[in-house]
Amino acid sequence: MRATIPEEIKQARWIVKERQEMLAEAKREAERIIKEGKEQQVELVSETEIVKLSEREADDIIDEARVREREIRLGAEDYADEILNTLEVNLMKFIAAVRRGRERLQGKDDAELEGAER
Repeated sequence: MRATIPEEIKQARWIVKERQEMLAEAKREAERIIKEGKEQQVELVSETEIVKLSEREADDIIDEARVREREIRLGAEDYADEILNTLEVNLMKFIAAVRRGRERLQGKDDAELEGAER
């Protein structure tokens, strides 16, 4: 019986040692999994930040394009208005010249009629 007790003690020690090694291995594995999880979390956060930054930059580009489009449109409208105004002024001058010419012709016709009546 005494011989079996030391053997049982050895087995118990071996079992305790194996248990400690298994716990240490499980702890290392858990730490590795946690580390990988944190790395993935950092990567996902980084990707999320990149997406957010890209969305903000896209919004800025769209806003800038809208401002530029408005400036171009208003500039084009101002230019067209300026050209139409110049055309209107010139047409008014031409119309005035046509009226004066017609008035002269009518005045000449009236004078000719008066001369013929005498």
